[in-house]
Formats: sequence, C-alpha cells, structure tokens
Amino acid sequence: MSMSAWSVIRTIAKRELAAYFESPVAYVFLVIFLLLAGFFTFTFGGFFDRGEASLASFFGWMPWLFLFLVPAVGMRLWSDERRLGTMELLLTLPVTAWQAILGKFLASWAFLAIALVLTFPVVITVNVLGNPDNGVIVCGYIGSVLLAGAYLALSCMTSAMTRNQVISFIVAVMLCLVLILVGFTPVTDLLSRWAGPGLVEVAAGFSVLTHFDGLQKGVIDSRDLLYFLSVMVFALFTTGVIIRGHRAG
Repeated sequence: MSMSAWSVIRTIAKRELAAYFESPVAYVFLVIFLLLAGFFTFTFGGFFDRGEASLASFFGWMPWLFLFLVPAVGMRLWSDERRLGTMELLLTLPVTAWQAILGKFLASWAFLAIALVLTFPVVITVNVLGNPDNGVIVCGYIGSVLLAGAYLALSCMTSAMTRNQVISFIVAVMLCLVLILVGFTPVTDLLSRWAGPGLVEVAAGFSVLTHFDGLQKGVIDSRDLLYFLSVMVFALFTTGVIIRGHRAG
C-alpha cells in the first residue's frame, strides 16, 4: 500500500471518527455499552460468586453484547450515504472504493476499541480484589477487538446493500447470530444427534464462539486470528463488490 493511499484512508478515518463524537448518539452508545457490560458482568456473570480473580464473566458475554451493539454502530456506514445521495459524490472524488471502505471501517473499529478501553474500571476492580493473570485479560481484550471487527465488517456489508438502516441492522444481527449459534453448545448438541462429529466440528469451526473462546482464556492461536481476519477481509471485499455495483449501475 502506497503512502498516498494510506494517507487518504487515514484522512477518511479521522473525518468519520470525529463525526461520531460530534453526535450525541455516540455518547449514548458508550453509556449503554458500559452499563450493559457492567450489568452482565456483575449480575448475570456472577462476578463475585465465582470466587476467582478473572474477567471470564466479562468476556463471556461479549459475543452476545456485541450482537446488537456493533450492528447499531455499523448500520449507518453506507446506508446513510445511499439514502442522502452522498455515495455518488464520495465515489467521484479521487478516492477509490476500497479506500473509502477501509477508512470508514477503521473509524468505526477505532470507536468500538475506545468503548472497550473505557471498561478499564473492571480491570482495576479485579486487580484490587485479587491477583489475576493480566496476560489473560489482555488476550481477552485482543479477542474482543477482533470480534468487534468481524461483526462490524458484516454490518458494513449489510449497510452497503440497502438504504434502510433498520433493514441493515436486522440483517447484520441475523448474520452475526448465525456465526454464534453454529458453535453454541445447545445447538452443537442438537446437531450431533443427526450429524456426524466431523460435520459438527466443521460447523463449529465457522463460529465466533469457537475462536473467541481460546483468546478469552489467554491462548493466542494463529488459526483464531486468521479466522477473524478472514471474516473481515471477506465481508469488506463483498462490500467493495456491492459498492462497485452501485457505481456501475
């Protein structure tokens, strides 16, 4: 990637990220995310009942928490541009489609990363109360950022498909839900009743839960990293195909 191409992507990303914080919606999202993360961790996650210094109760809920929150962030990425008619204007500028896609995606991903960074009080709490393995916690955060990126890329793709933000949101939630359920234990148990273990294992291999599980436990496996990056690349490539189709049309 040339320096000039990267500078264009960086400019778009900065503009998009700044636009988030010019709107009260961003602050509402951050507050909702932090409240829900705290609620799931300390109430449903049984943080104090576990009797161990770990953030397993925090990271365990992340795939489900992001299921609705990430598509809510990604649904406006391209549907807004299409609805307002600014996509045509954007694509007539000396900017390639992939530069615009990558710039917008990186801005939204950075916003989600900021939301995760703001959960630092949970890390402080667990360190005050006990002696956790902070290496495992760091791995959990890396996994959470990758998980958010995978969901966001799919939301980016659905956003390019329609002018309607609500439709984009619903389709993105459904796609992300499928990626959860193919590795969700009750579903794999059900599958194993009529399918062979090999088929169940292959299906589970497509699940975000399968690959997020190792990372939240502190194991960085190249196959898990490759999975999340593959989902992102595939979804963003598909977004590019859809946008080029709009341009040609």
